Amino acid sequence: MSDTNETNGTNGSSESNGTVGSDETRVRTLPVTDLSLVVLVGASGSGKSTFARRHFKPTEVISSDFCRGLVADDENDQSASRDAFDVLHYIAGKRLAAGRRTVVDATNVQPESRKQLVELARKHDVLPIAIVLDVPEQVCAERNASRTDRADMPRRVIQRHIRELRRSLRHLEREGFRKVHVLRGVAEAETAEVRTEKRYNDLTHLTGPFDIIGDIHGCASELDALLGKLGYVDGVHPEGRTAVFVGDLVDRGPDSPGVLRRVMSMVGSGDALCVPGNHENKYGRHLKGRKVQHTHGLAETIEQMERESDEFKQQVREFVDGLVSHYVLDGGGLVVCHAGLPEKYHGRTSGRVRSHALYGETTGETDEFGLPVRYPWAEDYRGRAAVVYGHTPVPEATWLNNTICLDTGAVFGGKLTALRWPERELVDVPAERVWYEPVKPLASEAPGGHEGRPLDLADVQGRRIVETRHAGRISVREENAAAALEVMSRFAVDPRLMPYLPPTMAPTATSRVEGYLEHPAEAFEQYRAEGVARVVCEEKHMGSRAVALVCRDAATARERFGASGATGALYTRTGRPFFDDPAMAEKILGRVRDAVTEAGLWEELATDWILLDAELLPWSLKASGLLRSQYAAVGAAAGAVFPGAVAALEAAAARGVDVGDLLAKQRERAADAASFTDAYRRYCWPTSGLEGVRLAPFQILATQGRSLAGVPHDEQLALIDRLVTADPSGLLATTRRLYVDPADPASVRAGIDWWLEMTGRGGEGMVVKPLGALVRGEGGRLVQPGIKCRGREYLRIIYGPEYTRPANLDRLRGRFLNHKRSLALREYALGLESLDRLAEGEPLWRVHEAVFGVLALESEPVDPRL
Repeated sequence: MSDTNETNGTNGSSESNGTVGSDETRVRTLPVTDLSLVVLVGASGSGKSTFARRHFKPTEVISSDFCRGLVADDENDQSASRDAFDVLHYIAGKRLAAGRRTVVDATNVQPESRKQLVELARKHDVLPIAIVLDVPEQVCAERNASRTDRADMPRRVIQRHIRELRRSLRHLEREGFRKVHVLRGVAEAETAEVRTEKRYNDLTHLTGPFDIIGDIHGCASELDALLGKLGYVDGVHPEGRTAVFVGDLVDRGPDSPGVLRRVMSMVGSGDALCVPGNHENKYGRHLKGRKVQHTHGLAETIEQMERESDEFKQQVREFVDGLVSHYVLDGGGLVVCHAGLPEKYHGRTSGRVRSHALYGETTGETDEFGLPVRYPWAEDYRGRAAVVYGHTPVPEATWLNNTICLDTGAVFGGKLTALRWPERELVDVPAERVWYEPVKPLASEAPGGHEGRPLDLADVQGRRIVETRHAGRISVREENAAAALEVMSRFAVDPRLMPYLPPTMAPTATSRVEGYLEHPAEAFEQYRAEGVARVVCEEKHMGSRAVALVCRDAATARERFGASGATGALYTRTGRPFFDDPAMAEKILGRVRDAVTEAGLWEELATDWILLDAELLPWSLKASGLLRSQYAAVGAAAGAVFPGAVAALEAAAARGVDVGDLLAKQRERAADAASFTDAYRRYCWPTSGLEGVRLAPFQILATQGRSLAGVPHDEQLALIDRLVTADPSGLLATTRRLYVDPADPASVRAGIDWWLEMTGRGGEGMVVKPLGALVRGEGGRLVQPGIKCRGREYLRIIYGPEYTRPANLDRLRGRFLNHKRSLALREYALGLESLDRLAEGEPLWRVHEAVFGVLALESEPVDPRL
């Protein structure tokens, strides 16, 4: 069923005398499409507003009177009509763009006023529908007379409206209205019922599972083989799956009638759906007696069909004529069409939509083979729905921006391909032979794949809302997006190799233990209060947060991530490379790759790449500039000042000067400064190449087709231990850990003692995490994925040499943590979303929407010491 006919209405004229209660009065049912522009047509006083209130939602109706009131504070001010209709058209356009039915309540008796509305419907690819209220003049006059705001309306105005209306009736369909319902008389208008009809392309209620089959082109034997491989028996799947054909069933191949017979049978029995291809469309025109060129394989189909009965030909004609341009399936998550369809056309109904679905869009140029150059719409696609199509032969079916072409050239000696949905698995059978020589070699039709145009500035500019499955909608401010764009554009690693950024981490609540700003007791108590039964305390290494994407080889990096010349990436928590020399990163990735191979994790995890969360040691490897400009400078200044000051005061005291308090204070300050220098020096040691460098992984984030963010930490650490043990180079370091029950005082005491012992030896501290990962507390909200608890001496680096003095501690205990905690949870949810999208094979721009969000939130103003 073509889009030009699929919601075809009838002229609803009636000869009823309009008398209420007359036996001749019949109740009219008016089918109105769910997405359409409904234009009420009638003289003033004909009952349009009453009809609209009775049959449509208040939000669906836009009244010209109301719009006059908006612009002039007077609904009857005719001098404001031009501005009022500008407002009306603007609101209607916004509703139609959003996919919402819109009803225009105005007289609309003049062709020029209706023309603008028909053009608006065409602009938004929706059906324009006219509902005409042809009510007698006397009734209109009496109704206006009863209204205080219309009592003085001249009778000639109503007479003119009715003349113009009746002069227009026979021309409404010619003006472009796809349905015209004429209600004659008061009774018919008052008793009519409006029935909302779904568009024929709206099959969102069908959720599958589906087997979507590419262009067949008369290859009946290959079709039978593919159906058998998919599990169909005589066209029926024992598990209730539905086949969906993307069109081009006929032409070029050896048995177009056989293909038609099989597909028509499956569609007729409810076991399949089918959208039209351009070849069926052309053959259908031939069956109707239209003049068409017998090219591109049509001659073969006509010859094969000559051997079929007239009855079968008529069945084929009716079948082809009834095909709908495209289908929207699975709750709007899947669109199937023949030649691809941009998001703005999904679920729309117009000749333009049908043309694009059948033929695609071309640039107006031709290639060296004389074929039209097709516009690469898929490279710009950013829609939520997956678009599955055919039409242009490709050697391999590959995903590009959530679209995939299934025409793998079966008739040209390639293969016939199907996509299982929602599994997103490809199934194919090879062609038995080359049935038709292609004008253009099949291999030359390879799609852009991951190279394409994977990222676009428009995807990240301005204020953004990122939908996440773990924390709902997360907002990114425009100024934060701008800051992230600066970092991503100038300093980050290749974005194709950056599928994830780790979240910031909130510190534990401020401690009331004397002499401590942070203490494990508060972390254990927070998790106990949130109902977490068990936590793991992981040693915080004295290094920098690192993410390592390790591919099995360069071919994997190229095929999966579209990056050439690298086998992965090693980058900081803001996406910057750790080393100016890429060869250094490659050496580290090479050693990790060898350890993964030795540990047997490629096979165990069924993957060719692995994404690790880790720390890179020493801290000085990445923070050397910060050390020289800030920490070492403070230490050097203290070393230059305090010894001389203490010596001078000691000499003064020896002479009997009363400087005892001042001397004690300076000795205390000198000791604090020495502790500060000792603290940062613990995290620095010399390195030469990779000598002295350590990488301490603590979590496997994702592998091929799977996010591991929800795997419990004890299982994660067991895999990590195997990885470290398998490394003969000494690069990989173990992460020490201790398991604690927050509700058990003895277990909590053991956790505190473990932290005190570790930090007493100069350790940085620990991170406390829920053992189960992805834990939710009361109300279903995510709990903090980790709480850092830093050692007393380490915090000197953060808060200054003298922060442990009682007065300073009392002041610091007023630090505000809520914003940091909120930021940590939002970034965590965005990180989880990027991993889920990566595992599900979503396009790079979709993965980077979440990655970019993490980087943008990092520029939110927050106390950097937290």
